[in-house]
Amino acid sequence: MENTASGTESGSGAGTAGDDAFASGRPVLFRGATVVTMDPGTGVLPDTDVLVRGTTIESVGKALEAPADATVIEAAGALLLPGFVDTHRHMWQAPLRGIGVDWTMAQYIEWLMIKWGPLFRPEDIYAANYMTMVEAVNDGITTVTDWSHGSRTPEHADAAVDALFEAPGRARFAYGNVFAPDLGWVVDGRVDQLLKARFSGLPDQLVTLQLAVDIIYGPTDDAREALKFARARDLPVSTHAGSFGLLGDEQIKFLQETGSLSPSYTLVHASSLSDDAFRIIADTGAQLSISAESELNGGMGYAATTQARRFGVPVSLSLDTEVWGSGDMFSGMRATVNADRALAHLRSQQGGEALAINPLRAQDVLEYATLGGARALGLDGIIGSITPGKRADLVMLRTDAPAKIPVNNPAGHIVFHAGRGDVDTVLVDGRVLKHRGTLIGVDQFRARRLVDESLQYLRSQIPDEEWEQALNPSAGTTAS
Repeated sequence: MENTASGTESGSGAGTAGDDAFASGRPVLFRGATVVTMDPGTGVLPDTDVLVRGTTIESVGKALEAPADATVIEAAGALLLPGFVDTHRHMWQAPLRGIGVDWTMAQYIEWLMIKWGPLFRPEDIYAANYMTMVEAVNDGITTVTDWSHGSRTPEHADAAVDALFEAPGRARFAYGNVFAPDLGWVVDGRVDQLLKARFSGLPDQLVTLQLAVDIIYGPTDDAREALKFARARDLPVSTHAGSFGLLGDEQIKFLQETGSLSPSYTLVHASSLSDDAFRIIADTGAQLSISAESELNGGMGYAATTQARRFGVPVSLSLDTEVWGSGDMFSGMRATVNADRALAHLRSQQGGEALAINPLRAQDVLEYATLGGARALGLDGIIGSITPGKRADLVMLRTDAPAKIPVNNPAGHIVFHAGRGDVDTVLVDGRVLKHRGTLIGVDQFRARRLVDESLQYLRSQIPDEEWEQALNPSAGTTAS
C-alpha cells in the first residue's frame, strides 16, 4: 500500500471508514508509525505497530498480528504520540475568544472578571465548555482541565459539568468560584452535592473532579476550612500562584503551614515566586502548571521552567484562556521553550559569555505537555505515555506535507514543526474521535451554534463603546 502518512485504513473485517470501521469494540491497529511513546524506558520506536483493544493499549511492537476484526490504520511515516494534557484552562470564557489579545493582566481583571464575567448564564458556560472540548479533541488535546472559576452558582457548575460529560474527550472539572467574597462556597454543601450527584461513579470515568481555589485574601479562616475540606475528601486542588502584584510567597507559606501542598496540589503560573518558595514546593512534591503565553503577554511574571528545573519541581503545561491566548498546545510548547532558552541566553550573555548548551530540550517540553500533565492530574498511571496496559489516548500526526519532510528528530519535529493542521487521528479511551483530519461522532456544528448564540447574548449586554475599548485598549482604560 502506498505510504500516505495520513492514516489509510484497511482491515480483514468488512468495515471501512464511513461505515463501521471504528465501530465500538472493534480493535484498531496502527501499522508502521514512528511511535513517540513518552515512556522513559522505551523512548521513540521507528516503524512500530500499536494495537488498541477496547479502551486500552494492548501491545506495542514490530509486525503485530492484526485481529480478524481489526481496523488497520497504515501509519508509515506518521508520528504517533500520547494525547496532550492541558492542566488549566478557563473554558467558560470561550465565547470571548481573541477579544483580549492585547490586554495586560489588569485589563483582563477589569473587563473579563469584574465587568463581563457576571453576565455569563449557565447556558453560556455550557456552550463554552462544549465548544472547547470539541476544539481540544480536534487539536490533539485529549484531556482538558476546566478551571471553572466562573461557576458562581450551583446551576453554573451543573451546566459546566453537563457539557463535559456530553462532549467528547477526557476532562477534569476544577470547581471554582472567583465571584464569591470568600471560600465559604466550598463548604456550604454545593461541592458535596456535586460529588454525590455526578462523581460517585466509577473512579476511571472520563470526567473527574478537583477544586480550583485561590487564596487571594491571605490566611483567612474560610481558606483554612476550604483546604481542610479538600484534604478530608481526598480532592486534588489547583491554585493560581506567583502572579506578579497579586499572589506571592506568603501564599506558598500558608499552604505549607496548613499541610495542603502535596503531589496532588497544582500551582498555576508560579511565575513571580522566590527561590525560598520553590524550595517549599519542591519539598512537598507539589506540581506546576505553566502557561507561558499568558505569563509572558499578560505580565504575570516570567515562565518558571528555569526555577522548576533547578529545584526539581514537576511541570505540566496549560493554555489558560483563549480570551488572549491560542488554546493550541503546539503554540504552548513553543512559547515555553522559547521563554526558557531566551532567559538562559540572556543571563549567559550578560555575564559576557555565550551559552554552550540549551538546558531545556524539546523532549522535555513534550514531556511537560503529555506525561507531565497526566502526572499533575494524578492520571499518569492510566494516560500520558504509549505503554501497554494504559488507556488509549492517542494522537497521530501526518508528516507528508512539504514542510514536514524529513522527520529527523521526532520530539523536535512535534515541538517546532508540527501544528493543529497535522492532527490526523485522535483516540480517547480507545474511541476514535478524529480520522483523516475529520471529527467522527462529534457535533461540531452544534458547538458552533451554541457558542455563537452565547456571544450574541453577551454582546447584547456589553455597551458598544466598552467593547471597542476592550478591542483597542489604551492607557487609562484599566482598573489599575
